[in-house]
Amino acid sequence: MTDTLRLVDWDLATATASRFAPRGPSVTRPEAFDAVRQLRLLAVEAQDHVAAFTGLSAPHRHEPAFVADRTAWIEGNVGGFQVVMQPLLDKMAAKQAGKVGAPVVSALGSRVTGMQVGLLLAYLSGKVLGQYELFLPPKDGQARDGRLTLVAPNIVAAERQLDVDPRDFRLWVCVHEVTHQTQFTAVRWLRAHLHDEISAFLLASDLDPSAMLARLRDVGEAVRDNMRRHRSSAAVDESEGLSFLEAVQNPEQRAILNRLTAVMTLLEGHGEYVMNGVGPSVIPSVEAISAKFAERRRGQGPADRIVRKLFGLDTKAKQYADGAAFVRAVVDRAGMPAFNRVWTSPNTLPTKAEIAKPELWMSRVLRATVGD
Repeated sequence: MTDTLRLVDWDLATATASRFAPRGPSVTRPEAFDAVRQLRLLAVEAQDHVAAFTGLSAPHRHEPAFVADRTAWIEGNVGGFQVVMQPLLDKMAAKQAGKVGAPVVSALGSRVTGMQVGLLLAYLSGKVLGQYELFLPPKDGQARDGRLTLVAPNIVAAERQLDVDPRDFRLWVCVHEVTHQTQFTAVRWLRAHLHDEISAFLLASDLDPSAMLARLRDVGEAVRDNMRRHRSSAAVDESEGLSFLEAVQNPEQRAILNRLTAVMTLLEGHGEYVMNGVGPSVIPSVEAISAKFAERRRGQGPADRIVRKLFGLDTKAKQYADGAAFVRAVVDRAGMPAFNRVWTSPNTLPTKAEIAKPELWMSRVLRATVGD
């Protein structure tokens, strides 16, 4: 595929994100080295806590955590986007082959999309504390497993903002991210399943420019509506208006997204449940950290909440709460070993309806009856 047929100008996305990424906290060199060293050690410690609490364990010890700054996080995510989006790029290339003028349109569009992706990554680069990167570009022609990444500047900035014990907070973050790492290393089919669902979502995209433009106009309307409400009232109703992701979906994508949302809600909720369930014997100030961080997730002001709504980031915060409630309900009722049947196969994953009503999942998968 030539550069002019790219859907996204990845070089521009990386440059834009790096340019507009917020500055990190002020730290001395010894403080920076200490944070990196401690995060690596705590990520190793977290493996044992997660295995003991969840009953899940990987077939081998995890690779050491990659402790990154914001630029390295941006570069890693751009590489992951390229891997995930390759099926769509191949489809576009096949459809546009032989069409006069199509490469020029694609080249112009790729720069616009590259700028949009870059701005989103710039915003996220100052927010994300860590992640398990599922989709890494091949290295030396070989496929690569996932990578646990911890964004040191954001962790340090958050612990200072929340005024919490640094070691406790760092271990709390590590437990959450190692839980995600364990989900995908202990449940071997999960990574391929998620990749297939994401690919299906992307391949369901309309490649008709008129359809895409119509939905992008919906995005513009959403932005204007949000900004008008922001100017006219100090209180912003975050339940109203379209997010960017909602605006560019077609009906087929929405159906796939329902399944993806259920899976991601389970994964995020499980991580949330574990990080707060490990307990004060391991993280003495866990309750205070959890309460302060929940407030942080609500957004730091009307402008921040508008941005989160626009890019659909408020959905992720809801996933933490809904998913944790599902896990808690099943574990309280049936125990952790019974809950772990959720990892048996794609057929035992909960649906969106079952996330909302855990008894439906228990009835289907555990053959439990409400009231037993």
